Amino acid sequence: MSAESETELCNLALTSIGHKVITDIGSDTSQAGDLCRLQYSRCRDSVLRAHPWNFAVRRVALAASGTTPAFEYSYAFTLPSDPWCLKVIRTKWEAEGYSSRESYNDGVWSESRIPYRIEGRTLLANEATCSIEYIARITDTVQFDALFTDCLAARLAAELAIPLTDNKSMTETMWQVYTSKLEEARTVDAQEGSARETVDTTPFVTVRL
Repeated sequence: MSAESETELCNLALTSIGHKVITDIGSDTSQAGDLCRLQYSRCRDSVLRAHPWNFAVRRVALAASGTTPAFEYSYAFTLPSDPWCLKVIRTKWEAEGYSSRESYNDGVWSESRIPYRIEGRTLLANEATCSIEYIARITDTVQFDALFTDCLAARLAAELAIPLTDNKSMTETMWQVYTSKLEEARTVDAQEGSARETVDTTPFVTVRL
């Protein structure tokens, strides 16, 4: 099950390291309360970025920013702010198999990439329109997948273990628990629907079937 609130999620983390629970993440004045406020949002966003969670994936056609890049690219597009874009998973070009264009001239294959780059809160490209699939910053804990909740609680526990227990061994164990839960969650989450077909656009590997 997903957690009913941020406080409940933090308490899952605290109890896993043998610490007493907090009353409310927004008002608890204990050391644990202060640390949960410090770590919660950062850990949530980090775990969201770690995998294209189905519950957090959104699609959108980007709006042109109105600013032309100084060089290299012809167009700039503004990344989403509602919900906030934490990570671009892929563009429509990649989803439709157009991450590169090929041509055959005089017996020689040539390849022209469709490059893009994320700089700040903009996506730069040489295409006049752009749509993306992205990981959104989801803050409502009720929307969290149950396995994501487990991962986030484990990540919080790993971050809280040293300042609250001063136990290095426990900290190492909680990081191992987080890694294990994340691996399991990635596997299960990826089984829902067909796999995303993304193309390696690095310049070092080109495979022709």
